[in-house]
This record gives sequence, C-alpha cells and structure tokens, in this order.
Amino acid sequence: MNSKKYEIDMTEGSLLKSLIKYAVPLILSGVLQLFYNAADVIVVGRFAGRESLAAVGSTSSITNLIVNLFLGLSIGVTVLISQEYGAKDYGSVHRAVHTAVALSIIGGTAAGITGFFASRQLLALMGTPADVINKSTLYMKIIFIGAPANMVYNFGSAVLRSFGDTRRPLYFSVIAGCINVFLNIIFVTQFHMDVAGVALATIIAQFISAALIIKCLTYSTEFYKLTIRKIKIYKKELFKILRVGVPAGLQSAVFSISNVLIQSSVNLFGSTVMAGNAAAQNIEGFIYTAMTAVHHASTTSTAQNYGAGDLKRVKRGVMTSVCLVTVLGMIVGGSVYLFSHTLVGIYSPNEEVIMAGMARNKIIANTYFLCGIMEVLMGALRGLGYSLLPMTVSLLGACGFRILWIFTVFAAHKTTTTLYMSYPISWFLTLSIHLICLIIVMRKKKSKNLNNKNLLS
Repeated sequence: MNSKKYEIDMTEGSLLKSLIKYAVPLILSGVLQLFYNAADVIVVGRFAGRESLAAVGSTSSITNLIVNLFLGLSIGVTVLISQEYGAKDYGSVHRAVHTAVALSIIGGTAAGITGFFASRQLLALMGTPADVINKSTLYMKIIFIGAPANMVYNFGSAVLRSFGDTRRPLYFSVIAGCINVFLNIIFVTQFHMDVAGVALATIIAQFISAALIIKCLTYSTEFYKLTIRKIKIYKKELFKILRVGVPAGLQSAVFSISNVLIQSSVNLFGSTVMAGNAAAQNIEGFIYTAMTAVHHASTTSTAQNYGAGDLKRVKRGVMTSVCLVTVLGMIVGGSVYLFSHTLVGIYSPNEEVIMAGMARNKIIANTYFLCGIMEVLMGALRGLGYSLLPMTVSLLGACGFRILWIFTVFAAHKTTTTLYMSYPISWFLTLSIHLICLIIVMRKKKSKNLNNKNLLS
C-alpha cells in the first residue's frame, strides 16, 4: 500500500493550505464519529421516549471522564512522532508506533473495566433521577465494553495524523458510521432493544473502525509500518509519550470532572431540561469537532516545524491557525444558533425539550470560537514539548473557574443561563493566559537558538 500520498509535510509550502488540507478530513471524520452518539440520541429520542433520551445524554460526561484520562496519551503520540518525523528520525518513529498501539490496548482495557463496574455508582453520585438511572447504567456498561476498540482506533488515528494523514481515518469513519446508523435503526425500531440497541450498534462500529486502522498500519510500506509481533513498550519512546500525554490526559479528566459537576447541576432541573441539554450538547459537539480539527492541525504543524528547527514557521503556523479557528467558529457556531430550533427538534419533537436545548445553544454556540482559540494555543504549547504548563493553566483557568462558579454564582442564582455562562467566561480567561505563556516560551526558544548559533560560530 502506497501511504506516501496521504502524508502532509508541514515544514514546507503554504501553511494555510497545509492546515486546511489537514483539518478538513479531520472535521469530516470527527463529524462522522459524532454520528455514533447523534444516531443514538436521535433514534432513542424519536422512538424510545424522553427518559431514554435523557439516559443516553446524561452518560457522556462520565464516559469522557474515564476514557479521556487514557485517551490523552494519544496527544503525546502525535507530538512525539510529529517531532521525530520533522527531524527525520525514522527509527524513533518506528518504535513510537509500536509503543502507541501497546498503550492503546492497555489503556482501553483499563478504561473498559473501570467504566463497566463503576457505572451505576458514578451515575448515582451525579444525582441521576430514578426514572433514568437504570437505562443510563445499561447504556454505559455496554459502551465501556467497546473501550479497547475505541482506544485502538484513536491511537492509530493519532499515529497517522502525525504524518499529516487525516484522510484514511475519515474513510474508516465513513464505513463505521454508516454501519452504526443502520444498526441503530434495526436494533431499536425492529428489535425494540431501546438504549441497549444503540449502545450495541456503537461498539460494533468501534470494533470495525479499530480493525480498519490496524489493517492500514500493518499493510503500510512506509517506515511507520506496524508489525504485530513487535508490539511492545519501548521505554525511551514511552517516557517521551508520557511526558506530554499524562498531563494532557489528566487535564482531559479534570475537564470531564467539571463537566460532570455541570451535568449534575443540569440534573437538578429534571428530565426535560436533561433531554434538551443532551440534544444541544450533541449539536455543539459538531462545533467542537471543527475547533479541535484546527487544534490538531496546529499541534502537528508546530511539532513538525519545531522538530525541523524552524521557529519562524512555528509562529506563522500558530497565527494562521488562530485566524482559521476564529472564522470557522463564528460561521459554524452562528449557524447552530440561527437554526437552533430546527436542529434540537431533530432530536425530540417535544417543545419543552426544544426550548431547553435552545437555551444552551444561545449562550454556548455563539461563543465557541473562544474555545477554538484556547485549544489552538494549548496545542501549540504541546507541539513545542510543553504539557505541564498548558495543563496547569487549563485546570485553573477553565476547570477550576467552572467549579468555583458552580459553588458560588450558580449556587446563588440557580438558572440554566447562569450555569451555561461559565463556559464562555472560562474560555476567554484560559486563552488569555495561554497566549501570555506562548509568547514567553517562544521568546525563550528564540533566545536559546541564538545562543546556540553564537556558540557554533
């Protein structure tokens, strides 16, 4: 299999063109992955009722809490391989690929076991209503059975993204997404399996996408070819992955904790608001997919050019990414706001549910570009090899602020508007600090490069 044609070398040529070429397939791939959950939510909302919709929607924050802790390691994979690819160190790339696959299997198994056995207890801690908790528990248990496949696919995609290959993960998502939607409809409308049916459809699709990504890597003729018998942990590469990936994973987990607290606060308003929030949150996932695609493009661009020793191109890449994510966020977020009633109505015909969903979209969708800028700046810091710094800033600026907001402002004014306002304010606060940190880091890198040149001369 000729894999060279899928690669994007961001160390040369037009940065804007490379970033768009990288991001567009990633956006489409992310959208199709979102259809996994969207199909779940739409099918149960239309054919199984409000309680089932609330049950499926209320599990995402807990699922993300457990999965993201391990999935954050894939960011370390992208940064390491991108840097070594930029530096043309193909031996390290080969070892990193096999370490990444080994980590995905270990992490996926650990996440699956943890989630399967802790589902009901975590849902109870969130104050999940009695009319929802049984279905939520069943849905979560089945979803966590697919955690190893989910992890293998995402780590494999991270490997391909390191070389700028975002097209093949898109193709695999198309296949898995179509299967997922088809099985959703069959299991719920024909076999009346309710939430169990949509969960089963999702994990079948996840195992198929994992199999496709493994086949892609094993059949590759390039230097990152995966050999099954060589899958193991290489200590040097593991350390480099963990240095970036562990803080990223912890950050994602703590972000999920703040989202769990927000979901717990939403639960106070009952199943109708829960259902509307679930629908709106699912719609916003499509905006976030566009934002995070540019974030990944910026991270890869930064890492490749830093590995190649070109700091001027690193700076231009970050500035281009910020402009791109701002324009994209305003267009997509504004569109969601304008068509909010119609979009939420796809998930549920209930007018009260629709109004509850619109209340969330009105505040969050319009300001999502702030999240995009925050993600790009954070990704740039990681691409430069810094992970503890953006983790600390994000935990204090976003997660810490939201938690403080819930126990102070929201506690005094218990409305959904007050609750949802915590998102844009925390994004603006965090991106401002990330920008200051990035300016300082770039100056240090530039000064270090000048000193090295002076020593050589």
